[in-house]
Amino acid sequence: MDSTRKDRRGQRSTYAAQRIRDMIVAGELPAGDRIPERMITERLGISRTPLREAFKILEAEGLVHIEPNRGAMVVQLSLADVEQIIEMLIGMELHVAELACQRGTDAEIAEAERLHHEMVAAFERRDLLEYFNVNQLIHLQLFVCAHNDALTRVYKSESARIRRYRFASNREPSRWARAVAEHEMILDALQRREGAILRELLRAHHWSGWRATRKVLEPELP
Repeated sequence: MDSTRKDRRGQRSTYAAQRIRDMIVAGELPAGDRIPERMITERLGISRTPLREAFKILEAEGLVHIEPNRGAMVVQLSLADVEQIIEMLIGMELHVAELACQRGTDAEIAEAERLHHEMVAAFERRDLLEYFNVNQLIHLQLFVCAHNDALTRVYKSESARIRRYRFASNREPSRWARAVAEHEMILDALQRREGAILRELLRAHHWSGWRATRKVLEPELP
């Protein structure tokens, strides 16, 4: 196979992985269910080869599990699983808050501001999925500013596993609006490079978000 065909197939696999990831996050593909290959290939206009490569990408992220003779299944986590990962991710963000303020370049902090405005625009359009995706990039940008590749790798990996569960908190309209206001204060602290204040704002932001998320998830998860 020549390199051009490989590149095209790789692009299709990446595209399929992103679309399936969004469907999992939005709840279109329920946890514990088998992902119907025919429906996905027809919907995305791809063949089974890039689809199965996309499943491997998502399996590495912990979003799907590939079972012999059954295909790809959406991973089902328990409430305890989600809570443990949330606790770890909050701890990591609190750790990098001051590092981000100390080490972040002006360009990296400007990128956080750009993402913030993009997130607010999605909120104003009531585009919940786009809002959520940009929101996640903002939190990841703190790790970019902290310049710690090891922490960034772990954070990205564990965040991917619980994306669909974190998305649940935004289904409560009042929480969604509060989260945007909290992000305004988080950005301000980062721009002022006030690490201690940023850490406490993140602590309050995440625990408030987790309370809302847990309220939504408790009736749904084992």
